[in-house]
Amino acid sequence: MALKNYGVLKCKALDRKLGEGSTPHYQVLVTDNNLKHRIAINVKSKQSPSELLYYVDENFQHPILKGLVEFDYGFNELQRKPGGLALDFIRGNLFDTTKMKPLPHNVPGPDNDLNELIELYISRALNANDVTLYAFGEKWGPEEDIKDKYFDFLPGNGIHDIHMNQGSVGKFQRDNGVWQDGGLLIHYPSRSQWVGIFLTFQSQSFHTDDTSGDRLEVNIPASKSAIRIIAALVNPLDETVNKESVMLINSSAEKVDISGWSLADNLKRKQPLNGTINPGDVLKVSLDKEKLVLDNYGGIITLLDNNGLKIDGVSYTKEQTQQQGWTIVF
Repeated sequence: MALKNYGVLKCKALDRKLGEGSTPHYQVLVTDNNLKHRIAINVKSKQSPSELLYYVDENFQHPILKGLVEFDYGFNELQRKPGGLALDFIRGNLFDTTKMKPLPHNVPGPDNDLNELIELYISRALNANDVTLYAFGEKWGPEEDIKDKYFDFLPGNGIHDIHMNQGSVGKFQRDNGVWQDGGLLIHYPSRSQWVGIFLTFQSQSFHTDDTSGDRLEVNIPASKSAIRIIAALVNPLDETVNKESVMLINSSAEKVDISGWSLADNLKRKQPLNGTINPGDVLKVSLDKEKLVLDNYGGIITLLDNNGLKIDGVSYTKEQTQQQGWTIVF
């Protein structure tokens, strides 16, 4: 079924409350300069294991950021497709999901649980003058006759599912979908800084169907997972001499056959690959613009195996392409 009303709420923080109870959510009171809203952030899973996986990037960079700052304050519905501003932890190459770590929601002592981790960044936002929050998820409200149960404002408004929304099983499978993941971005314009906070449940999968978002039961050999995108020439000096190119490395101790694999761009255009990469070797792939295009305004590059499963993915911004002839190193 997927989420009913997916988008991003652009807003400013006013207050917060730590997550408590049997299904705790960290609650943030925000305003869009017209109406108040509440951001409800899961800090504990109903399914075992209860600890969420988290990843925080204090220098988050991605091509979607340029479009986000152009939004008006308030809730902005997003189209669930590649090449737009919707989040997808798997297909959008927002960050390396292997870097996510589990964290309990409430542990005695300072600075050691998910409540306190989110509190660190929200309290900073509350104490700064120029901070904007972008909360991705499913909107509810306005509830004209129902006061918000945490902050007592009327009408009730808010956004939840601030986490990955695919790869779930059981009763939560109904919310699966692609290009509809949740997340929280915090923007400090005066210092050109973006902070990205990303959450997922350990019961979810990072391999999902491209249409339904339902989990795929796969077992990718370690040698295949060791093929990584390490660099790309996006803006060559002279395309008649130097074409756009992507460099792959095999960091495993085994030869890997990449026949039937492909590279994909942000619009899912693909260039087939073939041959093998020996242990420790780097392969330079010259790109065919009839098949795949690396946009100088920013984009993503994804490496898919012969079954269409994601092996690796990177993103780059317009700023990284400005020095013509320079190779971007990931």
